[in-house]
Parts: sequence; structure tokens; C-alpha cells
Amino acid sequence: MENYLKFEHFDLITPDGKVTQLKRLDARSLEVVVLIEKISPVFVGFKIDRKCVFFNLKSVLAQLGINGIGIEYALDPLNRCAEIKVKLVALGEIAMAMLGLIQVGAYIGKLFAADRSRRVRDPDYLRRMFDRSDGQGRPLLSLGGAQGMDHLILEKVDGRTVAYLPLQDGVLKYESSILGFLPGLAKALMRPEMRIRALLQLEQTWMSEEKKCVKEGEILLVKTSPLHIRTVFGRVVDGLLPNGFEHTTACVLEPTTAASGDVYELFGSSQFEISDIPLEFYTLEPYREHVFFADRDQLQASLDSTETLFKVFETAPAPQQHRAAVYVVKGEQLLNLTPQDWITREPRINEFPGLIHLERQALMVDRYIQQQACYPFLKAIEDGTITSQGVLFLRYFSSPLMKRMLLSDRVQRCLKGIYFQYPSLSYGEYFSHEDRSLLHDLAKFAIPTYWVDKISGKVLKYVPKPNKDAGMFVPVSLIDTFVKMIAFGLYGSNLLMGNLEDELTRLFIGLNEMRLEMNHVLFNKDTPLGLVTGGGPGVMELGNRVAKKVNILSCANIVDFRAKKDAVVNEQKQNPYIEAKMTYRLDRLVERQAEFNLDFPIILTGGIGTDFEFSLEALRRKVGSSPPNPVLLFGDKEYWKEENRSTPSMLGLTLFAMYSGLLTRNSSPK
Repeated sequence: MENYLKFEHFDLITPDGKVTQLKRLDARSLEVVVLIEKISPVFVGFKIDRKCVFFNLKSVLAQLGINGIGIEYALDPLNRCAEIKVKLVALGEIAMAMLGLIQVGAYIGKLFAADRSRRVRDPDYLRRMFDRSDGQGRPLLSLGGAQGMDHLILEKVDGRTVAYLPLQDGVLKYESSILGFLPGLAKALMRPEMRIRALLQLEQTWMSEEKKCVKEGEILLVKTSPLHIRTVFGRVVDGLLPNGFEHTTACVLEPTTAASGDVYELFGSSQFEISDIPLEFYTLEPYREHVFFADRDQLQASLDSTETLFKVFETAPAPQQHRAAVYVVKGEQLLNLTPQDWITREPRINEFPGLIHLERQALMVDRYIQQQACYPFLKAIEDGTITSQGVLFLRYFSSPLMKRMLLSDRVQRCLKGIYFQYPSLSYGEYFSHEDRSLLHDLAKFAIPTYWVDKISGKVLKYVPKPNKDAGMFVPVSLIDTFVKMIAFGLYGSNLLMGNLEDELTRLFIGLNEMRLEMNHVLFNKDTPLGLVTGGGPGVMELGNRVAKKVNILSCANIVDFRAKKDAVVNEQKQNPYIEAKMTYRLDRLVERQAEFNLDFPIILTGGIGTDFEFSLEALRRKVGSSPPNPVLLFGDKEYWKEENRSTPSMLGLTLFAMYSGLLTRNSSPK
């Protein structure tokens, strides 16, 4: 996978090759051997039928009247190189003069892999690119400017899309000074980094009255409107040219074409004029197609399937303790993922020196970022190698140190979702404070984050609570309920459930009925109910079970209470009745308590933990961080009287509704 991200060349082409051997055949022809090195290991030509791989001559030579015909091809995928025997044929006096100036070491062309499976078949694939631009504001596809679609004829011919580019009146001719320009041009061919086609335009003159007819042994240069191509390769279709017309082997337009793919080199013999140039198209690698997420119907449908998403993570390579990431841009790719498609990284323990060693700290952070499995994908997006919008799959939720890349301009524009299976490599199901901060920032930057949760067997989306700096992972079908819900909370013993299930059930049934008849800001038909617990056993399990039973949203803020040295609290395993949740590490116990964000707390009998939670709810009301809504006390009257005697300030701070005793078996909670 990383090979697609490291090489700047598209997988259908090679770099330019240089002449290593040269033999004069006659005044009009030359036989050369062209060596191409440093070919990308993912070059398609290494895999497909060699008959579909052909030599594509540099257009600057073709415009001078030279045609280059590949005779023999030797491709070496092991050493990533190729040797091609090419016959160069001169058409006209200028071409003959240039042919004599070509030297060993001149870069004259490259290979193109005309993979039939990559042909564009549906004209709509191209039509949707009109009126769109890349990140730099350059058109993805246009002919003659923004209105180019009106002049571009797209048809389906023999199962492929063909565009007919209308030709302008007239032809290109050369100034008489061109012969003196050729020696410099020959030297420039020795420098592959030089762009010399624009220099050739200095010697060209547009003859608007000339007819577009080809004559034996001469080159005909014609023009279309300026063409922009960013999303596909274009290739002249010789078989669709009029009888008597042929195009040189400089027939491929690359996806870097910007208002320069407008000159075409024809030869042959015909008394008729040519009116247009037929082009077929080949798709790029999915990552580089500039395709928008909104256009990927199959991908969006697949992402809506819980079963599909769990299968995606089954393709992640072993071992499980390695970080793994894959960036997906199309539905077919998602449905056919293999372990080889993922990038994996073995975790390394890093101890940062802190702010007393600023330079060393910055260096170690950079190294840590580059060790992350998602780094190659994000870096490729930043560098422009990846241009298509897609979603990122991570075995473990991203390190908060990746924030600067995740929220960078290009990544934010391309990344349309993050899916992960485990919150933390070190802490399993539990998020850190920095993790939750990153989740909130991703939501603000419109990058949705999904937890493909093995415990619940569901796909949960991170949803911020309105007007709060906190959120939960919620089943997609329940997001609207979560956003609008009035939050009840349940505090009590994690050891004992008690015998309050019937009373809690009747309470919530009654509250649900009451809100349908009221028009209060909190209680009304548009505010569904939700219940938040700590997600563990005992009373918490009782509450979540009741919530599901009476069909209100069952939520939990879950703390890592796994057994630790010197701890006296028992491990609190998650109960199976939770629908929406957030998890916390133990060092953020108090912070977790603040993020319950309850409208109505319910306090049941419990131990020191319950007293602590009760005190915090009372304190919120005292300082005004929470509105003076009632706190509902469940249990025996004598218990709460004793609590009041031992800690009277707890009950004297705000308004409480004493539930025990008010509700009898024959009364209604309304």
C-alpha cells in the first residue's frame, strides 16, 4: 500500500526514459534503445498483457514532426526498469534536422499502460467533473474554460466513453528560425527536469486560413480549445480518426494537463479536412481521482452496513497489538480489502522530556507522529498525492498528537469519516482526556468519528451534547433522541440492585406520559427521555435495564475500574443494557462526573461513591453551574433523614423531591 503513496508517478505511466544506444537507418529514420529507470513498483504495465503497453513519445518531438514506434519491449519489475527499442521516423525537413541532433542521454518518452479495465465507460463519470476544481482552484475538467461542457461531445463507443474535441480553424506552422532553435532544444532533452514545450511555441505561428488536411511525409499540427485534465488520462483513438489520418505516438494526455493539451500531431494522406479529435479516457488510482465522497454511492451504502464495517476490521493484519490503518475512497475497495491494503506500525514506547527540553521534545513528537499507521495516508493528503475524498479506518483511535494533521486544511477537506475499533492500545476501551478533546475537535471540523464497538456489536457515532464540551458515542438511529433528550441520571450502589425495578419502571412510564401532555421547556412532546448511569453492575445495571424496557435512551459514562494494585473497589464490568456511552480512565473520575450533564439526578441508597455524587449535584446547584432542578431521592425515609442529620448541608442546598413514600402501588407518578 505504501508504494502507492511514495511515488509521484501515476500507476499507468513511467518516468521518461533516456537514449542509451543510437543507430542511423537512413535520412528519415533512427533506431534507438531507451532505458527507463526508477519505475514505480505498482506500475500496471508490469502486470497486464504487454500488448497493452506502448511507448509514448515526448510531445515536443512529435510537434517537430517525429514519430516514435516501439518495436521491442523488455520490462523488469524486479529491478523496476525497462528497455525499449524505438524506431524514430521523421516527417518533413524540420523533423529530419532534429533527428540528426538527438544524442545518447536524451530523454525522449515513457511507457503508458492502456489497461482496458481502467477505461472510462460511463460518460457521467466525466460530466460530473465539470464545474469542479481541485484544492488549488484548478478545473478538474474543462475545454475552453468554464463553459467547456457545451463544446465537448461525449459518447459511448464500443463500451467506452469517447470525447470528440472540436478543432479550431487553421493549422500551426513554424517560423523559418526554427532550424537555429533545434540545437538548443536537443540540449534541453538531456535535462528531464526542464519544461521545453512552452519554448517551442515561440517558433510556432497560427495560420487561420489553412485547411486541416494531411499530406504524405509531412506533419499536420492542429489545435483544440485549451484543455484541463486532472482526473483521468486521455488518449487519442486512432481507430476513430477519419480515413487517411493517423496520430503520432505522443498520444497520451496526462492528468497534469492544464490549458496545454491543445496541440495534436497528425500525419498520413487525405484530401478531406479533419474536424475533431477523438479521445478515450483511463481512470487514475482511486486515491488520485479527485472524486468527491458525495459521488460514491456504493461506498456510502456500504458504510451504512454494520456487518460490512465489522468485516472491514477482520481484514486488518495481525498481530492485534500493532497499529493499523487504511484509507478507503470507493465502495469496491471497501468490499474487497485485504491485509496488504493496510499500513501497520509496531508500537514504540516514547517518554517525552517535557518543555524543559523544547527542541528535543519537538523532535520526539515529530518522530512519534511519523510512527503512526495513519501518518502515510495523512501525509499523502497534505502533499497532494491523495486527492479523493474518503474515510480512514484505524484499529486504535488516533493519538491526540495527530491533531495538527487531522485538522489541517487539505486533510479536513478530504477526510469524510474516521472509523476505529478500540479507543486505546494501552487502555483498551477507555479514552483519555486528550482523546475526548480530539473527538470534540473532529466533530467541530465536520469529521464524523465512529466506534465499531465489539462489546455492543454496534457502530456508534460520536455526538457532542448541545452547548456542552462533552459527548457520547451513540447508535446512528438514536442520534436525534440523544441530542434532544432530557437527561435523568441514576446514582447508587454498584453492589446491590435493590428491589426498586417496579417503582423505577412506573416512574419513567409516568414521566413519558406526562411530557406528552405538558408544554414545559424541559417536559414536552419534543423532548424524549434518556437515562445516564455509570454503566456498571448493581443499581446502574438496574437503571439501564429499565431504560431499555420502557424504550428510553440508555446511556452510560463508564470509568476504568479494572483491578489495580492497592485498590479496594471491585471491578465494575459494563452491563449489557447500554446504548450510548463514553469511557474514562480512572485519573479523570471527577471530570467524568461533571460530564453527566443531568437535568434530573436520581439518588438511590449507596456508599461513599453515591455520597460523593450526591454532594457534587448539590454543589452544582449551589454555585449555579446547574439549574435548580429537583434531585429525586429514592429509598427509605429513615435513610435520608439519617443522611440529613449526618450531612445536613447536602439536603438544604436546593429543592428535592422525596420520592419514597409519595409513590404507592396504587398511585400514579403523575
